[in-house]
Amino acid sequence: MKVEVNSTALADAVAWTTRVIDARPANPILAGIRLNAADGSLHLSAFNYEISARNHIEAGVDEAGSVLVLGKLLADISKSLPQEKAYLSTTDTTLTITSGKSTFNMQLMPESEYPDLPDVPPLLGQVDTPTFVQAVSQACVAVSREENRPVLTGVRIQFEGNKVVMTSTDRFRLSRSSFSWTPQDPDVSTQTLVRGSLLHDVARAVDEHQNVTVDFDTESPSLLGFENAGRVSTSQLIDGEFPAVDRLFADEYPIEAVIDKQSLLNAIKRVSLVAERNAPIRMVFEGQTLTMTAGTADESQAKEVLDVDMDGENITVAFNPSYLIEGLSAITEPFVRMKMTTAVKPVEFNGQQEADSDESMDYRYLLVPMRFNN
Repeated sequence: MKVEVNSTALADAVAWTTRVIDARPANPILAGIRLNAADGSLHLSAFNYEISARNHIEAGVDEAGSVLVLGKLLADISKSLPQEKAYLSTTDTTLTITSGKSTFNMQLMPESEYPDLPDVPPLLGQVDTPTFVQAVSQACVAVSREENRPVLTGVRIQFEGNKVVMTSTDRFRLSRSSFSWTPQDPDVSTQTLVRGSLLHDVARAVDEHQNVTVDFDTESPSLLGFENAGRVSTSQLIDGEFPAVDRLFADEYPIEAVIDKQSLLNAIKRVSLVAERNAPIRMVFEGQTLTMTAGTADESQAKEVLDVDMDGENITVAFNPSYLIEGLSAITEPFVRMKMTTAVKPVEFNGQQEADSDESMDYRYLLVPMRFNN
């Protein structure tokens, strides 16, 4: 193999591709990244049996060829290269990288031992990147970190015609985002369950000027793929049944309060300073005021009062402040509507553009109140 590439493009491509390589791979061969030069392109790929990554950059290919080298080491080398042309060439045992006055030699790994990457599923549909990124960031709010319950570490994605709904839950809260997209089949009706960490990773590294395409085989549902700006990721689906969460949304909420979102967030952050670890902050809705308190009589205490636009009876609820902050921060509108039934049933949070407008249902955040002592 003998190729010429832009060193900056090489560094970006290697960094993105090697992100799927585990720090301690189960099989040492999975520490590798495959480089394949052909037809004016340098193709890069990596795999960890669950997630695959494929990328390519323009290259001047003097000699086509394919090699396997240590991915993390190549990432470190490529990002340190001068911002000039880089030249890659191979012998039977080494890859030589030259850029400016820098030269590196890397030992080749046995490419014959590297597993074949899975085939990318057929196209399911596409969406503009800003919409995708926002939906993923909202949907991932309630992804669980409990690895012993894999289904809770995932995001359920439902595809129904031109509508996509992403949902996650960690049992204490539920986060749901909805958006419109362009399906390949306007009558598509299917769903998948994929790791939230992968979704978040994909959304973080996309080019906002190009659409995100979703690849999925409804007849053989085992992989979910994402493509953007020439980068392709695939992930194994999570095997398991996502909890039946739709019933958690109430048909009617007799108590509703509209609050300026940023004022509420700032107040929560101040009041929660005195809350001990996992201790709730209390929210007392009375008339057109919200009084928030935290702390105990024999320890530090905090109190703050906000004006609200409230309909319904007075109510007192208590929440984990971190869960409150994370859910409210995902709302993009300037106002938030809290919808309540009782002090112990899930409370729904929605954003809205104006203080007197209807709430948006594109993002729905459910949070279970905590029990507290009066």
